[in-house]
Amino acid sequence: MNGRTEFREPNAEVPRPIPHIGPDYIPTEEERRVFAECNDESFWFRSVPLAATSMLITQGLISKGILSSHPKYGSIPKLIFACIMGYFAGKLSYVKTCQEKFKNLENSPLGEALRSGQGRRSSPPGQYYQKSKYDSNVSGQSSFVTSSAADNIEMLPHYEPIPFSSSMNESAPTGITDHIVQVKVNKYGDTWDE
Repeated sequence: MNGRTEFREPNAEVPRPIPHIGPDYIPTEEERRVFAECNDESFWFRSVPLAATSMLITQGLISKGILSSHPKYGSIPKLIFACIMGYFAGKLSYVKTCQEKFKNLENSPLGEALRSGQGRRSSPPGQYYQKSKYDSNVSGQSSFVTSSAADNIEMLPHYEPIPFSSSMNESAPTGITDHIVQVKVNKYGDTWDE
């Protein structure tokens, strides 16, 4: 056995690295099928009903006089706006359902990334998570770090809150002076304080 002894438990799971899902990722056939299914279902079961409902409500508000119609175009601009908002609201409302469908895929790198991304927020030490391309630590390191290494990432600076007075004017902060510095400018563009 090469003189090395492995101390691995027989049933211990080895954490698999999270696949890199970037702009150059090519989805599998199963993922493409789920994308098409999500697109179709979000359109018919969420976008169309919400767009139609928002248009009916808008038309009802216009006919009751609560909303005014355009003098030249009538109710058409408001109805188009309501339809567009209903369409996007329907698409956005289906995102969680679609994510769950991807998480349920067996051999899907995208599903694996979504499953591990959910545990990233509360992962115990030693678990892997995918580092964002926007992280501040952008040296030539691997794209996978342990959560204990994530504790070493530089934190944002802590700012002290500005104390506010408890006088009648609650919006006036204390400790800030109203001293106005007057700057004079001559015709050559030179400036100086007074």
